Amino acid sequence: MTKNIILRTITQESDYDPNSMPVEKARTYIGGFLEPVSSSECVSIRDALGRVLSEDVISPVNVPQHDNSAMDGYAVKGADLTEGKKTDLNVIGTAFAGQPFDGIMRNGESVRIMTGAVVPDGADTVIMQERTEKKTENVVSVDFFPAGANTRKAGEDLKLGSAALQTGHKVRPADLGLIASLGISEVKVYRKLRVAFFSTGDELVGVGTALGDGQIYDSNRYTIFGMLTELGCEIIDMGVIKDTPDAVENAFIESANISDVVITSGGVSVGEADFVKPILNKLGEVLFWKIAMKPGRPLAFGKVGRSHFFGLPGNPVAVMVTFYQFVQSALKTLQGQVTRLPSPTFKARCTEPLKKAPGRTEFQRGILSRAADNEWTVKPTGDQGSGILSSMSQAHCFIVLPTDIGKVKAGEFVDVQLIRGLVDS
Repeated sequence: MTKNIILRTITQESDYDPNSMPVEKARTYIGGFLEPVSSSECVSIRDALGRVLSEDVISPVNVPQHDNSAMDGYAVKGADLTEGKKTDLNVIGTAFAGQPFDGIMRNGESVRIMTGAVVPDGADTVIMQERTEKKTENVVSVDFFPAGANTRKAGEDLKLGSAALQTGHKVRPADLGLIASLGISEVKVYRKLRVAFFSTGDELVGVGTALGDGQIYDSNRYTIFGMLTELGCEIIDMGVIKDTPDAVENAFIESANISDVVITSGGVSVGEADFVKPILNKLGEVLFWKIAMKPGRPLAFGKVGRSHFFGLPGNPVAVMVTFYQFVQSALKTLQGQVTRLPSPTFKARCTEPLKKAPGRTEFQRGILSRAADNEWTVKPTGDQGSGILSSMSQAHCFIVLPTDIGKVKAGEFVDVQLIRGLVDS
């Protein structure tokens, strides 16, 4: 397809905007304006799960603290062994985990040893049980192993004074055990990121209220609440704000005064933003309003007072897609997290044709499965309308269709991005 034909195809799309910002450029742009929190607090290790370390966790001991056995067998001197031959050794005692052998092992001697037990003084090698033969009550015949075999050296995991975990690391379950293994009961973490959010729209009402003519329930605040909760933020729900200049301005001022980040849903598309833009320009600045993507073209980013601002679209699916693709990574950075993984994608064979015009990145919702030959396949959840929130409930992944491609035929490979992986990375 020639460049002119591509351009003509793009401009025929009613929701295409040539002035909207490409997805990757927007991600880079947002990243350049983020200022992470700096204050921190001490918490117990159980309360540290999901928090971000504000200082290195320094090991006060060697881990392991002593040379110890990697398996059940016999502790021996490597110098006593002869390659290609068995060696008979006197057994002078037993070492258990937590009950070291109390003595010094000399040439021609061995000690029965259990996994995790301290290697006796004088020994440097462990011969596994399966490679030994008990000849008498006090004599064992062992195979040859090189010196140091089957032992774990003191400090081979962590050395005294080394950083067990570094600043900016998000604490995971394995980290709790690691910190506990060092005898540390508290760690320093960055304070929780405070995020205020509200919806705009006269048609929105809260759950538990009877619907009037033309009204709908506000679902966006609940999905935003869920996504923020998974990120461990301190959440401030400002409710539904009426579509009047005074109400919106007051909501922005109050939100910015009590939070690090303000998130709105609705009110940022062309038809709805006539008074929102002047208000934001008065209170701060908006760096861009539109992204070359579907769903989620009307996405605003900037500052309101001292707070970072994300203006998400009003359609429920577009709220979640833009949050996962832009807001989530930004919030992790603002939390002080530096050990973040990029959202991984992998190839899957698409079993159904997909409609798509070049000129923007699309994030269609997909359902993954494994074919008989173990090949990953994906199919769309159905109608990809940005108001069909059930598509997000059904989806395992986003089918990521880059800017420069058009329609996808059944059987072609596409990039897929796991939705749960976006949260966990």
